[in-house]
Amino acid sequence: MSTDTPPGLDPERLRAHLDRERPGLVRGPLQATLIEGGRSNLTYTVTDGSSRWVVRRPPLGHVLATAHDMAREFTVIKALHPTPVPVPETLLLCDDADVIGAPFYVMEHVDGTPYRIAAQLAAIGPERTRGVVLALLDTLVDLHAVDPEAAGLGSFGRPDGFLERQLRRWAKQLAASRSRELPGIDLLQERLGTSLPASGAPTVVHGDYRLDNVLVGPDDRIRAVLDWEMSTLGDPLTDLGLLVMYSDRLPVENSPVATASSAPGHPGTAELISRYAERSGRDVSAVAWYAAFAYFKLAVILEGIHYRFTLGRTVGAGFDRIGTLVPVFIDRGLTIIKED
Repeated sequence: MSTDTPPGLDPERLRAHLDRERPGLVRGPLQATLIEGGRSNLTYTVTDGSSRWVVRRPPLGHVLATAHDMAREFTVIKALHPTPVPVPETLLLCDDADVIGAPFYVMEHVDGTPYRIAAQLAAIGPERTRGVVLALLDTLVDLHAVDPEAAGLGSFGRPDGFLERQLRRWAKQLAASRSRELPGIDLLQERLGTSLPASGAPTVVHGDYRLDNVLVGPDDRIRAVLDWEMSTLGDPLTDLGLLVMYSDRLPVENSPVATASSAPGHPGTAELISRYAERSGRDVSAVAWYAAFAYFKLAVILEGIHYRFTLGRTVGAGFDRIGTLVPVFIDRGLTIIKED
């Protein structure tokens, strides 16, 4: 972690803005710490010595249009706070890029553990690991049970044609970051496009739902779901497909992409799918398509991160190995969609 004046956030400029917009909130000089581990939007812990907050802003340098919308993140977190879905309380949104160099928002700091790798789960044992992952699944069911209209999110997205637009969107994201040959990715995109499933009733979709994006309390309950930058209204099985992908066993050792699926006690993908179907009442017969789409989407995301790395515009460690993972995700996506 980096402190004092970490890249992308000037504590003095932030405090001056908070003093104007939220007088009395900050009681002393601010210190900021970059929370490493994220591969997209930058997250910082900020403290005045007595209170702590979290600041989120887009990444430095290359930014794809609409991919790092702070207002959308802020809106969905604020709307979900009164619901059973655990999220931090939002405090302030700033669209003025002149304050710290980019739009940003501030939210409460929630204590909890982000379990990123199998070794962390292994330390708490198989029984607790199983409980944590099942709590993650159950929280996803809670999210998909939220009535978007009642939560004030009725206009948060366009559910009609959601999967078609998602494929087009990620194809455009790929084109914007493509700087090398990626064998198989065009074939994967084509196969996804020719076998689109029919979407069920739309819900609030997180877009990047995984264990790495929640905070777990000492009681093994989910304290907060984080990283809502890809959230919208759409097909809830896209979230399930992503969770299935992250619960799969990838043949990659020491991967820079967080995965904990090899931890003893971690439920298998079949159990997670079955539990989701039972608790949500949704038809999950096409889940293989959604898992293949998750592999395609993450391959595109990783290629975008790899592109920023080649330009020298990433912050933190581990980015030098991101590019080698992209072919692995492409191949796994092709394998799953063949098996479907």
